[in-house]
Amino acid sequence: MAASTPRVFVSHLAGVPVFDPNGDQVGRVRDLVVMLRVGRRPPRLLGMVVEVLTRRRIFLPMTRVTGIESGQVITTGVVNVRRFEQRPTERLVLGELLDRRVHLVEDDEEVTVLDVSVQRLPARREWEVDRVFVRRGRGGALRRKGETLTVEWSAVSGFRLEEEAQGAESLVATFERMRPADLANVLHHLSPKRRGEVAAALDDDRLADVLEELPDDDQIEILGKLHQERAADVLEAMDPDDAADLLSELPEDDKERLLRLMRPDDAADVRRLLSYEERTAGGLMTTEPIVLRPDATIADALARVRQEDLSPALAAQVYVCRPPDETPTGKYLGTAHFQRLLRDPPYTLVSSVVDSDLPPLAPDTPLPAVTSYLAAYNMVAAPVVDESGSLLGAVTVDDVLDHLLPEDWRETEFEESALNDEARQTDGS
Repeated sequence: MAASTPRVFVSHLAGVPVFDPNGDQVGRVRDLVVMLRVGRRPPRLLGMVVEVLTRRRIFLPMTRVTGIESGQVITTGVVNVRRFEQRPTERLVLGELLDRRVHLVEDDEEVTVLDVSVQRLPARREWEVDRVFVRRGRGGALRRKGETLTVEWSAVSGFRLEEEAQGAESLVATFERMRPADLANVLHHLSPKRRGEVAAALDDDRLADVLEELPDDDQIEILGKLHQERAADVLEAMDPDDAADLLSELPEDDKERLLRLMRPDDAADVRRLLSYEERTAGGLMTTEPIVLRPDATIADALARVRQEDLSPALAAQVYVCRPPDETPTGKYLGTAHFQRLLRDPPYTLVSSVVDSDLPPLAPDTPLPAVTSYLAAYNMVAAPVVDESGSLLGAVTVDDVLDHLLPEDWRETEFEESALNDEARQTDGS
């Protein structure tokens, strides 16, 4: 293949950075937009859906792409920041074509689409889909089950048909390295049908992380499409405070049914959080901070802080309490800040480095007072302690921000208002 007509498989473009001619990053590729054509003519590649640094999804026409190489896309530098709006004649390659079941024209055998490649036409500025990478669904006398092959676009049929049960394995694999917030953005822009299929293909932990980043309506929709047993498993994998927030949006019967299906310990934490008013320290807190006994060492504390599934806010300090080690604990003794842990020898007891002067929050502390507390003491998390002196949990700054921002802030982030993109229909700009 000539160097002037490169072929690129679209799975290699997912998430790659987009740069202007000066080397400044514009955003990242989130999908490709094609227009299906009549007969068996290959679809024309119209452009890319690019998520810019403000997390708005914009349309980058292929006429503005000057190079696709070495894991990056180079543009002319002229980027239209109008929000991307998919048109009825357009298809998203990653979101709608991958995992689709189609048929080989030659023998009508059903195959699954794993990837497609796009190619720039010789001596033209246009790009089109030229090849389809598929997996056979059934074995035969001369081939193994699951055999893969690459065929011309014209060698397959079925892309125009709506599928009732489209898989999502290839799409999920394509976005495997995405941060939960970025994958949530992708899910939000998929159709409800496709969103449900992708959610079903994610494992419980990954889906839990993504749900925590989605608007309430999307959370409820996805949870409602899961089998009840799996919905309970996903709620168990979520942070208790996020699970409580989600359950609080459900009808009372549905909430109780899911709580009964959850493990008793997890359900108890969530019920405890649901018992507090929403905009109070008790309603905002997580019940899973790092809790250590007074005889634990700094080495023990640093080992706990290094756990990769901890958020930065929860890893910023450990809470020293008398047994038991899980909330609600015995007597709260104080907070050991991460920075202080780094200054003392590993064998030092954490009880000797606690900040006992920092007053804890009561569970009924209202949100404005919690906000003032974090600002006054320059904290990213704060202990919540009841009247008996037991640690109930910790309020983190991200949960406070969730409640300070407008209720629809996630929707606003995903669906930023913009002008109609009339220019795209004519010259793709």
